[in-house]
Amino acid sequence: MSEKNILAYFKSPEEAQSAAKKLQALRIVDMSIDRFSRYPGTELYGSGLPFAGDMVNLSAATYGTSMSGESSAIMAAADPSSSGMSDGGQGEITGRDILLTIVVQEDCFDRAMKIVEDAGGMA
Repeated sequence: MSEKNILAYFKSPEEAQSAAKKLQALRIVDMSIDRFSRYPGTELYGSGLPFAGDMVNLSAATYGTSMSGESSAIMAAADPSSSGMSDGGQGEITGRDILLTIVVQEDCFDRAMKIVEDAGGMA
């Protein structure tokens, strides 16, 4: 039997987890929930305190937090929106930064799509 995949975008991890629980009743081959960002490796690890001399980089001052990866911090600092003079015109993420990836048997595909849409996902 063949398989199909679904990439579903959610606004919160809780929405995606709710859909994942309901999808367990179907014949799921594989499933994962991930958060993605415009910058690679942007796990945030705390806020800097610029007034206390704790500003690690420009992204800490601009976004109010430091990023775990040096490359992502550089990319965030170089973004036109960091200066406050531009929105960057990059087409920001629309609030759906949680990705539920599903691999399902073909005969369960339509039911899986319905579950995703009912849970608030966008596929």
